[in-house]
Amino acid sequence: MVQLHVKRGDESQFLFNTTTDSLLESVIQQVTAIYNGRLKVDRICSEIPELADHGVTLPPNMQGLTDEQIVELKLKDEWEERCIPSGGEIFRKDEIGRRNGHAPNDKMKEVLMRTVEEAKALISKKQAQANVCVTMEMVKEALDQLRGAVMIVYPMGLPPHDPIRMEFDDQEDLSGTQASLQVITEEECQLWWAGKEMQRGKKLQDYVGRNEKTKLVVKLQKKGQGAPAREPLVTDEQQKQMMLHSYKRQEELKKLDEADDDSYLDSEWSNRQALKRQFQGLTNIKWGPR
Repeated sequence: MVQLHVKRGDESQFLFNTTTDSLLESVIQQVTAIYNGRLKVDRICSEIPELADHGVTLPPNMQGLTDEQIVELKLKDEWEERCIPSGGEIFRKDEIGRRNGHAPNDKMKEVLMRTVEEAKALISKKQAQANVCVTMEMVKEALDQLRGAVMIVYPMGLPPHDPIRMEFDDQEDLSGTQASLQVITEEECQLWWAGKEMQRGKKLQDYVGRNEKTKLVVKLQKKGQGAPAREPLVTDEQQKQMMLHSYKRQEELKKLDEADDDSYLDSEWSNRQALKRQFQGLTNIKWGPR
């Protein structure tokens, strides 16, 4: 199997296994799906702590309003009575007015937070360091774990306007957000290797040959953004090791220079002619007026 180390910019993303006979169209499709799937998991994992702390999201027309404004405008959250967490609720007011404040109890909160950590670990960038390839099945498993945890805490489901439910239903609206800049659609995704774009319609072997044990560093790029920066000759870690080795070498040379110091030869006790000069009465001779 050919192993692709997928990066976005200089940032490592995940490892992906394929074959040299694979069509690049298929490779790009699978890599894009995994990349966007990991982003979806990250977005859900960032929202669940808010759900655990402050309950479900308020309707869009009530978000950001004070209690007095809600009463004055005669607004009502129709989902407040339906979306009650299992095991009872604890009121924790959301200071920014985005959620209703009816949070799950500590036991249910622990279920949510533990599942978040497990899902993050499953698709973590650290998997690449451990030489573990991330597959679409792993991404789906992480999503299923998160969906299951939310269903345990909210068996009646979340409101249709809650961002977590919208993510699960693939109806998320990312327009105008930083997250939208990270997503790459399959149509605009390009795969680059060694400063060259790997063209759709070709096979991987057209670029790397038929060696199935090849390891490549490929970069994801949006169409129209040009070629990504090429990989540095040495990694940051290798650069640090080289600098550390250089520093240690300089310290060793400094100690050797100190050990080879011959300034003692200028001392009186090291003068081989000292005894002879003493017998001849030539010691302590001073020139100049008395």
